[in-house]
Amino acid sequence: MSERYVLACIDDSNHASGVCAAASWASERLGAPLELLHVLSKPRDVDSTDASGQIGLGSRENLRAQLTELDEQRATLAQQHGRELLGAAKSEAEAVTSNTVTTSLRHGELIESLVERESQARLIVLGKLGESQRESAAHLGSNLERVVRTLHTPILVTPSEFRAPKRLLLAFDGSRTTKRGVEMIAESPLLNGLVCHVVMIGAGTDDQRAELEWALNRLREGQIEAEGDVLSGEVDEVLGDYVAHEEIDLMIMGAYGHSRIRQLLVGSTTTTMLRHSQVATLILR
Repeated sequence: MSERYVLACIDDSNHASGVCAAASWASERLGAPLELLHVLSKPRDVDSTDASGQIGLGSRENLRAQLTELDEQRATLAQQHGRELLGAAKSEAEAVTSNTVTTSLRHGELIESLVERESQARLIVLGKLGESQRESAAHLGSNLERVVRTLHTPILVTPSEFRAPKRLLLAFDGSRTTKRGVEMIAESPLLNGLVCHVVMIGAGTDDQRAELEWALNRLREGQIEAEGDVLSGEVDEVLGDYVAHEEIDLMIMGAYGHSRIRQLLVGSTTTTMLRHSQVATLILR
C-alpha cells in the first residue's frame, strides 16, 4: 500500500468497535485507505518456571513438553481469534468508508508495530483502553505517554462509542507545537466544515488574545468555523467543563507545549480525562 493510510489498532476489548467507527470516519473524511491492525503479544516463555527442585528429570521434561504444546495451541487459537476480529472489523469499516480496507495480523509489541508503520500512516487510531483495561490508571497513562512520545503521527484516541464529531475543542497555548497543530487542522480535510472552539488557559493578556486571534483566523482560512476565548482556572477542570457545556464531540490537543496544557498531556490528569471523557481526543505532535 503506497498511499498513506489511516491505521487503526483493533483488539479484543469493548473499544474495538469505537476504534473501527472512528477510523472509518477518518478514512472517509481524508479520502485515505484504511488498515486494521491486530497485534498478538509474545507468548509466555516456558523456561521461566524452574521446577528442577520439585520433580524428577523425566517428569520435568514431560511437563515441559506439555507446556510447549499448550503454548502452541494458544498461539494457534490467538491467531484464529485475531483473524476473526479483523474480519468483523473490516466488514464494519467497509459499510462506512468507500476507501480500500486491509487487515494486518502481527506478532510482538504494539509500539514496535506502530513504529514500523508510522512512515506510511496519516493518522493512528487507538482505543482509550485496550484489552488490559483492568490495569491501573497509572499504567494506562504510561502506555499512552509512551506512544505519544515515540510517534510523530497524529493519534486519535476514542472511547468505546464513537460518533462523527460536529463540534471541536482545540486546547491552544500559543506554543510552537500547538501552532503547528492549528496549521495541520487548517490544511487537512479531516475537520473541514466543522465548528472549532479554541480555548486558551490564562489571564487573558494582550499577547494571549493576539495568539488566539491568529489561531481563529488561520482555522477560518482552512474552511473551519472557529470561535474561542481565554479562560482562567485549572486546565483539566476548565476543559472538562467546556466539553460538557458546549456539547463538544472531539478534543484536539498538542502533545508537548510549554504551559499547563503540557502537564495535562504528560501527567496523571491525562489518565483521568481519558478514563472519564465520553468524547474522542486527537493528539498532535
